[in-house]
Amino acid sequence: ISFNCVDSALSSLKHCQSYINTGMDVATHVALDLVESFNDVEDVNSMEKVMVEYAAMDRELNHYMRAIEETVNQIKREKPENVPDLKYLVKEKFTALESKNSDSDLEKNEKYMYFKDQLKEMRKQCKFCHQSDDEAIEQIDEDIAVTQSQMNFICPITQMEMKRPVRNKVCGHSYEEEAILKIIQTRKQQKKEVRCPKIGCSHANVKGSDLVPDEALKRAIDSQKKQ
Repeated sequence: ISFNCVDSALSSLKHCQSYINTGMDVATHVALDLVESFNDVEDVNSMEKVMVEYAAMDRELNHYMRAIEETVNQIKREKPENVPDLKYLVKEKFTALESKNSDSDLEKNEKYMYFKDQLKEMRKQCKFCHQSDDEAIEQIDEDIAVTQSQMNFICPITQMEMKRPVRNKVCGHSYEEEAILKIIQTRKQQKKEVRCPKIGCSHANVKGSDLVPDEALKRAIDSQKKQ
């Protein structure tokens, strides 16, 4: 049995998945724009609903591709004399996978988790911008808090303001992308693990795969420069 057509179909489906990923990236940027522009919570929540819908699409697509791959592998193992009903077998496996769906699946989607994390950080960075004049006057420690916020703009490796900050998904600390990747590469050649450069952090195995662009922090730095 030739599976060339099936392989071609799987390739197309994986290409569709890249469109979903792009859509989730766009939704994340729009949500951060909304927070930065002081739009109300309802607008931001609508973007979160979009992200959940994308996550559901991604899960459904993953299940369908998995159903196809498992069916093909099963046929290759069993080598039946007659060509089986491939469409029926795939549907059966797909339905079984979909029956186990839960909301927690969507919350574990990597891009949705990134969306939530960056939204939280963006709101934190814009906290003082959202305050009214009266609230600002009442906040005695505002100058201290702003100074502390600006300290977060400094890379713990280069001790300079970050230009392309990346965030460690494990410990939550951020570093200049080029600086941390250089350390990881050097330690890899020495066959050593990389401890988080942030003073006081106990995370002792920083990996390149754990680093994601810290869009919220970059926006805060850029905003500070404009001011």
